[in-house]
Amino acid sequence: MSVRDLIPWSRGGNHMPGLYRSMEQDPFTALQRDVNRLFDDVFRDFDSLASIGRPHGWAGNWPNIELSETDKEIRIEAEVPGLEKKDVEVMLQDGVLTLRGEKRSQASDKEQHMSECFHGRFERRIPVGMEIEQDKVDATFKNGVLTVTLPKTAQALANAKRIAVH
Repeated sequence: MSVRDLIPWSRGGNHMPGLYRSMEQDPFTALQRDVNRLFDDVFRDFDSLASIGRPHGWAGNWPNIELSETDKEIRIEAEVPGLEKKDVEVMLQDGVLTLRGEKRSQASDKEQHMSECFHGRFERRIPVGMEIEQDKVDATFKNGVLTVTLPKTAQALANAKRIAVH
């Protein structure tokens, strides 16, 4: 008898009856899958400070943003569907742009059977650096998209250095 005969999953599907249910994978693979799922659930959004203390499944990086940068400015667009400009607050302090607000549910608890939508308070912090002309920062809101334009200071423009790639 070889060692291979002792390993049930190496026999091409001829498993010993009662070893594990036929609809279930072998117990070691099932255990590994469960442990992986446990770690995925625990460490989901672990790098986001905003997700600490939030309910399970909360998107710690909401709202989704798109960041672009030119020589003269930084532009951040945040998707906040279902909100109005009165629901959103924008702050710039110590080189960090903060977007915060609250999204309220439109349906009452009695009417709602299931919801995959995010409702509640949110806060997103985006480091943008200290070399921003704070007096000229502009924020606009249109069709559920918040656009924040942060012009760079003259010092930031002068400090920019191109590095040759070899």
